[in-house]
Amino acid sequence: MEPALIGTRLASAAIGPLLRKLLVSDGPGAGLTAPADKVRLSSLVSFRGERRTLGEKDVRRLAGTLVERSLSGDGERPFPADETEAVTDTLAKTLLALGDLDMDDVQAVRLGHRGLARRLRTAAPPPDGLSTDSALYLESLTEWACLHILEFFTQRSTFVARSLVEQTRSQAELIAKVDEVIRRTPRADSRDTDFERRYLEHLAKRHGRLTIYGIDLHHSPDRWPLDLAYLSLEATGEAPVPGVIDEPLAPHQREQAVRADLALARHDKVLLRGLAGSGKTTLVQWLTVSAAAETRAEGMTYLRGRIPFVLPLRALTRHGERLPAPDRFLPAAGCPLTPPDGWADRVLAAGRGVVLVDGIDEIPEAERGRAREWLRGLLDTYEGNRWLVTSRPTAVRDDWLAPDGFTELTLSPMTRSEVATFVRRWHRAAGPEAEPYEQPLLDALRTTEHVAQLATNPLMCGLICALHRDRRGFLPRGRKALYEAALSMLLARRDRERDMGAPSGLALDEAPQIQLIQRLAYWLTLNGRTQLDRAHAESLVREAVPAVQEAAHHPPEAVFTHLLHRSGLLREPTEDTVDFVHRTFQDHLAAKALVDRWDIGVLIRHAADDQWEDVIRMAVGHARPRECAEILGGLLEAADAAPDRRGRLRILVLAATALDHVTEVAPSVRQTVLDRATELVPPRTTEEAQELGKVGRLVLDLLPPPEGLGDEEAVMVVTAASHTGADAAIPYLARFATHPELRVRSQLIWSWTRFETRPYGEEVVARLDPSRLRYFVSADEQAEELLRLGLRPALLEITENVSDEVLARLLAACDPLTLRLRRGGRRPDLSALTGLTRLESLALGLRPEADWTSENLPSRAPLDHLQLPETWPSDGPAALGRLRSLTSLNLWKAPWLRADIWTELAALTTVHTLSCDRSDLAPCPAGLVLEGVRTLRLLHDDQPPELGRVATVFPSVERIELVGPNGVIQVVSPPTAHRRHP
Repeated sequence: MEPALIGTRLASAAIGPLLRKLLVSDGPGAGLTAPADKVRLSSLVSFRGERRTLGEKDVRRLAGTLVERSLSGDGERPFPADETEAVTDTLAKTLLALGDLDMDDVQAVRLGHRGLARRLRTAAPPPDGLSTDSALYLESLTEWACLHILEFFTQRSTFVARSLVEQTRSQAELIAKVDEVIRRTPRADSRDTDFERRYLEHLAKRHGRLTIYGIDLHHSPDRWPLDLAYLSLEATGEAPVPGVIDEPLAPHQREQAVRADLALARHDKVLLRGLAGSGKTTLVQWLTVSAAAETRAEGMTYLRGRIPFVLPLRALTRHGERLPAPDRFLPAAGCPLTPPDGWADRVLAAGRGVVLVDGIDEIPEAERGRAREWLRGLLDTYEGNRWLVTSRPTAVRDDWLAPDGFTELTLSPMTRSEVATFVRRWHRAAGPEAEPYEQPLLDALRTTEHVAQLATNPLMCGLICALHRDRRGFLPRGRKALYEAALSMLLARRDRERDMGAPSGLALDEAPQIQLIQRLAYWLTLNGRTQLDRAHAESLVREAVPAVQEAAHHPPEAVFTHLLHRSGLLREPTEDTVDFVHRTFQDHLAAKALVDRWDIGVLIRHAADDQWEDVIRMAVGHARPRECAEILGGLLEAADAAPDRRGRLRILVLAATALDHVTEVAPSVRQTVLDRATELVPPRTTEEAQELGKVGRLVLDLLPPPEGLGDEEAVMVVTAASHTGADAAIPYLARFATHPELRVRSQLIWSWTRFETRPYGEEVVARLDPSRLRYFVSADEQAEELLRLGLRPALLEITENVSDEVLARLLAACDPLTLRLRRGGRRPDLSALTGLTRLESLALGLRPEADWTSENLPSRAPLDHLQLPETWPSDGPAALGRLRSLTSLNLWKAPWLRADIWTELAALTTVHTLSCDRSDLAPCPAGLVLEGVRTLRLLHDDQPPELGRVATVFPSVERIELVGPNGVIQVVSPPTAHRRHP
């Protein structure tokens, strides 16, 4: 007889009361007042103890009834008929064993009905002479009887109370044992947690304040909270190549613009380039503090749970030592805390780290290859972390880290609006004394071209603000004059005008301080360093002091201490090291020292070294006319001797940009340099065009008109002109506004952020031929300008910097056909989409933590193509079925596909074109097919997908496009054996 059949017959209403006779009734409570310490089963059965109601004969009759009931009905007997009495007797003995078990009802229920049956059979006498069929029957019958008995236990009034008491006792005992284990042997993770709390607090204090150079006002500190002083800048990548303009970009094409502090939210590995003073190190500080803080600024929640490692390469390699392994990260970076053994390895192995490698350009070029191998070793060992590497633009070649999966971005020059924001924050931080100078400086930045040209990065903006305030509203002309004025303010006027006397015990004028400090700058630059040992710095000053008349009668140690603590140019990053507060001051003073020493040959020999570019430009500014002509002539000779075109162009660009720093030079020398610069025109590549743009407004005189240029040449000259950033470039660029080549017009719209919004909008954007052109809108000012000009682009790309209110007005006015939209925040406002009626293609970019729903998508529009963001809609992909016109779905940016996601995607029967990653096919459930897909676009690494598997999941597929890591598309046909024809 099957056990299920026995259970069915024993579950009748008549069996329950029968088995209940085995148990006695209890009053309320937990039974804690019973004489025994514990309430055993022997006191709960009705055939034992003082409350006995059944005897052994009664139990045997009960067992006989159970056997009889289980045999009722039709069917074959489960055991021989002549063994009925023996089976009944054995069952009775088994039930009587309830009174012999050393447990209570709570323990019995915890044991379960099968476990209780096993304990009963063990406690009862073994069956004697029963057949195998009888033994199996008894086993099933005993288990079902125990199931009913346990059900009775749980219904007793005392059971719940007794269970709670037992659980309370057990939990208290367990907690005591666990506490004792923790006390005796603290766990590694608890030590890690405690250390991480202290480490993050240390980082928040160390990096949570920012020096705003030049603030030297009465009663004003020179360091300000980072969250007050920090200004979020944009970073741009290589411009995507426009093809079919309404097709969303492939993932291998780089972002056009992104907030620099959000780059690591989009990309796990980023190489960030930026000019000196552009804010690279400040960005590293901001990321560090954002990861360490308990409350995070808007958009920075992606760093929650991450542990930052700040690795300034200039400090790690100042003695030429090997770059550190993870267990040496903290001491190498000057952190005084001692982590638990293996802590850094555990953090990185768990993928919780944010590794911030600052300043590839600040180590000698010969050591950069070794740094890359060190970085690759870390990448190969630890996965899942975030990696940021910073560098000056020309320190390493393009794609230097691209094979390792790094996205290359460049910090953009500050826009007009960002400069204005910086000026307002600076004056607010500087206090009420600076308030009267805020608006005059903002007016000067709008009306005075040479001032606006200098205000392109946070460092220069800070100097301009400080000098404007310091000079009661007057500013020097030119970069050299600006730095000289800044040095004068920092070295001489600050202490004197604040009536501070001589706090270091001696007073030195500006000139002798510059003579001494530039010795340090000279040594650092000549040796390719940005930091040196304090002892070595002291020895350099000691050697120079006797030759400086004003300092010669002071002890050299006192002179060095004065320079270190009072000059405002030097600092001690650690107890035994010295460096400049900013690399730009080092370059400026090194250039002056080289010109003073007439080391022109040294300058020329380093013409191709990226670390010397600013030094050479500033040296031209320091030089007298004859010296200037010699330096420029030497640069042209070095360009002729360069081994390749890249090196020659680089030096020619350096010579041309140096002209902008010249104080006085013969017209013939200037013209010679400009004539040689024509070798760069038209540039052949985007990199050459960008380099040429660095020449500044001078390059505009070299660029040809649009007439007669080929399409490729027109793209390159527009790129060069747009990278000058000079307002004088606007009329030149406007001549290309109606160019038939789409890439030319795309470059013009992408370049809008580099110029003042309204003039560029009126002269360039308003005249653009809109055919197939996607308008890139990255700020409210640009959106407002489009509305003011009455422009209604059908193809739009809008970044998260555009506010929700302006976005709604722009979309309502344009009702575009194609839209690429990026929004920030955990709950992005997408309500502006619901009113669209013409939208055919939408690429949606949201943050990974964003919460959104398919109801935000325009249901009235004929939406045909949709690219999903980095998070699924909260109502699931299947809800996209409400978009009746949807035929193309791009999942390249979407999260990894799971089995349940594949099941939902299969419900989207209207989708004929699907774009996904090769690895997404692995979790697709066996047997699941997507019949509707005709075209499949697979993004893959170096391993193409297995086509048999593809044809199994997509039996109707007719075209497969394999998109490689470099963007190359290979079209293949599915195996004919698997293809289904309609």
